[in-house]
Amino acid sequence: MFLKFLVLLVIVSMHGYGALASDPDPIQDFCIPNPRFGAIRTAHLNILPCKNASEATTDDFVFSGLKAAGNFSETGLATIPVNPSVFPGINTLGMSFVRADLKVGGINPPHYHPRATEIAYVVQGSVYSGFVDSSNRVFAKVIEQGEVMVFPRGLVHFMMNVGEKPATIYANLNSQNPGLQKIPTAIFGSGINEELLEKAFGLSSKQIGTMRRRFDPKTVR
Repeated sequence: MFLKFLVLLVIVSMHGYGALASDPDPIQDFCIPNPRFGAIRTAHLNILPCKNASEATTDDFVFSGLKAAGNFSETGLATIPVNPSVFPGINTLGMSFVRADLKVGGINPPHYHPRATEIAYVVQGSVYSGFVDSSNRVFAKVIEQGEVMVFPRGLVHFMMNVGEKPATIYANLNSQNPGLQKIPTAIFGSGINEELLEKAFGLSSKQIGTMRRRFDPKTVR
């Protein structure tokens, strides 16, 4: 009897860990965050309390903030990320999305999302796009207007506008909090020991300093 109970306990525990690997399923039609309350933080979740369903309006389920490009960075990239904090209607639905614009020659540097798979649709332009799997194999090609590419969860991916006009991409992620880890910033902007970086990349102390000044916001320029 005890052995059966132990086996059952192991199965339930494994199922629990699996459930934590992605956003939980909603237990109601929708959950419009109540602006009067902040998020409730638990060990694994960041919950936005719902307001009464009778108080929801059509406007809660419509977002109009993607009509124009955002502010461009020095790499020629402009992004408008959309999550429940700016679009209440997607709260608890396990999704978020982003508009990305690239100037001619602009890049979206290598990065990954630890909690989400991403699917990107090219609205206009020609974009060299791809990802690297865990065996360091690169899957990349130029995708054109109307084409879609998927980036599996947790894998490093990237984009570059290789066309002769600005490019626009619309991307959807299957988590309302996918996370974003930019590789250059994670390596040179996080405070990793300088000697380790020198040995890992074969760079001099001066070169490491140059990279840190570029990617570490805490560095005095």
